[in-house]
Amino acid sequence: MGLRTTQVGRQRPHGQTHATRRGAVRAGAVGVALAGALTLAACGGGGGSGGSTTGGPAPVTSGGGMASGRGASEVEVHQGSLGSYLTDSQGNTLYLFAKDPTGKSSCSGSCAAAWPPFTAQGKAEAGSGIDGAKLTTITRDDGSKQVAYDGHALYYFVKDAKAGDTTGQGVDGFGALWWVVAPSGSAITSMASGGSSPSPSDDSGYTY
Repeated sequence: MGLRTTQVGRQRPHGQTHATRRGAVRAGAVGVALAGALTLAACGGGGGSGGSTTGGPAPVTSGGGMASGRGASEVEVHQGSLGSYLTDSQGNTLYLFAKDPTGKSSCSGSCAAAWPPFTAQGKAEAGSGIDGAKLTTITRDDGSKQVAYDGHALYYFVKDAKAGDTTGQGVDGFGALWWVVAPSGSAITSMASGGSSPSPSDDSGYTY
C-alpha cells in the first residue's frame, strides 16, 4: 500500500507538469498570434500615414493666393484674345512692368501687393513654347527669387480672378505701364478688342 501511495504521489506532480506545459504552450501560441496581429495593425497604420503625406512638395504660393506649383516654377504659353502670352503652369497671366530695368524689379511694398511677383523656390522651368535660355531668376530685396523672362521680372495682377484673365493689360500703375509678355520676351501692347495701343487706365483708384 505504501508503494502504491508513493507511485500515485509521484504521478500527480507528473500530471501537473504536463498540464502546466500544455498551458504554457497555449499561452505562448496566443502571445505569438497577438503579437502578429499588432504587427499587422502597425504596418497598416504606417501605410495610411504614408499615403497622406505623399504627393510631392507643397505648392509654391506667390502673392495674391496664386500657386506657381511644385517647388520649381514653370512658365508656359497661353493662347487667348491677346494672342500668345506667358502664364504660369495653372494658366494665370504673367506681366512685365515697363519701369523695371533689365534683370531687376522696381516693384515692392504696395506695388507688390497689387502686382505679386512670380517667385520660385527652385529653378524656373520652361514649358512648351518657352525659350529656356531666356528664363532666369532675379533676387529681390527680401531675398526671394523672382522669375524673369528675357530680362523682364514677371508678375501677377491681383484683379485677375481666374486663369486666362488679362485685366492688368495696359494698366498705368506705380509709374509705368503693365503688359502681358509674348513668347519672344517682348511686351504685347495691343488690347483684346483691337490691334492698337490702348488708352492707359490709371490704377490710382484701386483698393488693394
